Amino acid sequence: MRFQAPESLSEQIAQHLGQRIIEGGMRPGERIQELKVAGDLDVSRGSVREALLILERRHLIHIYPRKGAVVSGLSPELVQHLYDIYSGLLIMLAQKLAVTWQDKDLEPMARQVQWLLERIDAPDVTTPEIVQGGFEVMRLGYQVVGNPFLQETLENFRPAISRMYFLALQQYGREKAATREFFHQLLIDVYARDHGAIENTIRRFREHQLAIVLDTLKEDASLTSSVTS
Repeated sequence: MRFQAPESLSEQIAQHLGQRIIEGGMRPGERIQELKVAGDLDVSRGSVREALLILERRHLIHIYPRKGAVVSGLSPELVQHLYDIYSGLLIMLAQKLAVTWQDKDLEPMARQVQWLLERIDAPDVTTPEIVQGGFEVMRLGYQVVGNPFLQETLENFRPAISRMYFLALQQYGREKAATREFFHQLLIDVYARDHGAIENTIRRFREHQLAIVLDTLKEDASLTSSVTS
């Protein structure tokens, strides 16, 4: 596999490794060896080193002195903290959207939500498709709200929260109806400019998904691993 411009090489490597972590292809506690990654991807060790620093800023790995880079373990406390701050930012975005939208501003978002609801019910739908489809709804919201600081802050949490979404969607039977209801109801709330309903919808989905992730951590102790020998 070869990586080239237009994105920086280090960013491309970070996205490649990050997606493997998010989807569970690299497990908590697993070491990431610079030399092996450089050889596998046919890139320099310097570019890999820069990519690992990016992944650390995205809360997907830890870099330890003398031990190197290790996939971050999860803990109930860290998961709780992540959902606390992310749901607060999402409420801010949705409520600002409810205040800001005019005329046909929400039409692209409504089309994306409709597409997502149909895909959720499709027998051939994939987890990455659902996750990316949900983030596309947010991206369309950014365009209407026009707050680059809020957008950047939410996007910085995207890799970490994506990891949680993948864990939750492993329990797809429990998650399917709630995910569908969340996007459907949130769009209704934004159209209605109902700030209270927006907050309730997001907080209800947060509690539902948080409970699934915490249950998954209890069932699979390897997810809380920090460093393997």
